[in-house]
Amino acid sequence: MRIALGPLQYYWPRSSVFSFYEEVAASAADIVYLGEVVCSRRHELEFEDWMEIGGALAAARKEVVISTQALTESEGDLKLVRRAVANGVFRVEANDMGAVRMLQGTAGWVAGPHLNVYNGETLGLLARLGAARWVAPVEATRTMVSDTLAACAAAVEAEIFAHGRLPLAFSARCFTARRFNLQKESCDYRCIEFPDGMLLQTRESRPFLAVNGVQTQSAGVYSLIGELPELRAAGVGIVRISPQSGDTPGLLRAWRAACDGELAAADARAALAAAAPGAFCNGFWHARPGLEAA
Repeated sequence: MRIALGPLQYYWPRSSVFSFYEEVAASAADIVYLGEVVCSRRHELEFEDWMEIGGALAAARKEVVISTQALTESEGDLKLVRRAVANGVFRVEANDMGAVRMLQGTAGWVAGPHLNVYNGETLGLLARLGAARWVAPVEATRTMVSDTLAACAAAVEAEIFAHGRLPLAFSARCFTARRFNLQKESCDYRCIEFPDGMLLQTRESRPFLAVNGVQTQSAGVYSLIGELPELRAAGVGIVRISPQSGDTPGLLRAWRAACDGELAAADARAALAAAAPGAFCNGFWHARPGLEAA
């Protein structure tokens, strides 16, 4: 089982991002996804910075993938997607069908989780267009993953979101800006104040969702650390860990030890919970509401 570090979903200061990926270079991650997937207004890092970080990670023997934005709304957004697709160095993760169209005929790209591929026929189509890896939708169940892979005639790697706050939805509206009575175009970049997203609660003061700019996330931390045997049986070969502000290298170490059988699932879960920004959940994998813990 290989371990992937997903793209950074949050808006962190430039120095923090560079320091973070210096640690990642020495981490247990096998694959690292880079790039801005949430909001093109975030400007702490330019595209060239992501390529520089990718070069350093590649030198540290990490497989580097450049991820495209999940929601493109303007010509400026499309320019960023085009630059990612044409980077000429690293493979690309497509997160919308516009990126798929640009990548068709190019072998080896990754079908990202935001393409919402739910069946073998669709996965087979993407494979014929050049996709070599499929990242299942975050709400994928065990049955859906295994059935999709069984129904796909092509040999495609399977990856699943296995740890972190779930990226549930994207919107043209910036929820963080709205919280501070600001317009999206003059948001003051307030999401940089929330390194793990802004938690929302119900009227009963229960964690409900997390707001991350235009992205809505789960309040709970989705974790499939106890489901490794089921993941392998379903055909999953790569588990994706989402970056968080608290000890991501430690998360990667715990996952590596669990995948290698050096750490029991219960002990790994305890180690992961110590740094988690929310309670664990795993309902989607078990065909239950996502916020539940099976």
